[in-house]
Amino acid sequence: MVYGAYGYTGRLVLQKAVAAGLKPVVAGRNGARTESVALEFGLPHRSFALENTEGLRRGLDGMRALLHCAGPFSTTAAPMIAACLQVGCHYLDITGEIDVFAYAHANDGAARRRGIALLPGVGFDVVPTDCLAAMLKQDLPDATELVLAFDAEGGPSRGTALTSVEGLGKGGRVRRDGELRRVPLGYKVREFAFPRGNRQTVTIPWGDVYTAFVSTGIPNTEVYMALPPRTIAGLRRMRWLTPLLGLPPVQWLLKRRVEASVAGPSEKRRGDSHAYVYGEVRNSRGEVRAATLTTPNGYELTAEAALRITRYLATDPGPHAGYYTPSLLMGAEFVKSLPGVRYARAHQQ
Repeated sequence: MVYGAYGYTGRLVLQKAVAAGLKPVVAGRNGARTESVALEFGLPHRSFALENTEGLRRGLDGMRALLHCAGPFSTTAAPMIAACLQVGCHYLDITGEIDVFAYAHANDGAARRRGIALLPGVGFDVVPTDCLAAMLKQDLPDATELVLAFDAEGGPSRGTALTSVEGLGKGGRVRRDGELRRVPLGYKVREFAFPRGNRQTVTIPWGDVYTAFVSTGIPNTEVYMALPPRTIAGLRRMRWLTPLLGLPPVQWLLKRRVEASVAGPSEKRRGDSHAYVYGEVRNSRGEVRAATLTTPNGYELTAEAALRITRYLATDPGPHAGYYTPSLLMGAEFVKSLPGVRYARAHQQ
């Protein structure tokens, strides 16, 4: 089942699923939109809201694996995970939100007892970065520091932009000595030489701050995103407004602006754009290993990776039970199997 199938990413997943000869159940909370998408793709459909616990359980009845694409996951993940635990359905989503990863991980024991997998983050958040971190850990097993950075072309979808707005009031996050630490917005700025050239980057609270520690055990992690210097400067100035940015009226105003101006990259834009990932690990002796990935547009990669992992859990007899990261379930090399992905060793930067 693909829930939130009429959203930007959900539709991309359905396109790839149908092209591969699959017939997932189309699902969502809006009955008319769900039925319209199902008719367009010739697929079965179900409509149910997350607020109705009994209706949610009925909606998932008979499903072996659910790909949850309806954010914001800070609101929607918990009821969906609870329902999957009740009905015995593998749970996957495309979040990049640290708190959602932490919530799913906290339900590891319940998932093991129920015999299902909980695997948030099966898209660009966090498949390429998680796999790259795991490969670098193999290259330097005693690594104590991990740095990840990415440069994504093409622009965000509406859902991604709304999630980013939600995060403004929470500040930044890094991992220090195995613990999650809150830091100011725009905490650090650093330049990286990506495959397409040098870019200025700034730390962001990307999901790997949580997941990379589960995948690799590396106790110190920072994640950077390439942005124009003016945007980085503006983000750093906003750190003094962090408490205000989380207030409901401010969030409402910012989200209305996003909804009015952001639609997501067009098919042509996705086809013409790429994403670039840099990873670096260091041990206590100062030894360093680094590598890069060049991938298709992040939404193209999300749809492909999410479909492959969901299909695997839906068809593989297992057992697969508990909380997983992408590399723990599929292996560190999984990202290399995705179309258009290129891996290369790099020099320390």
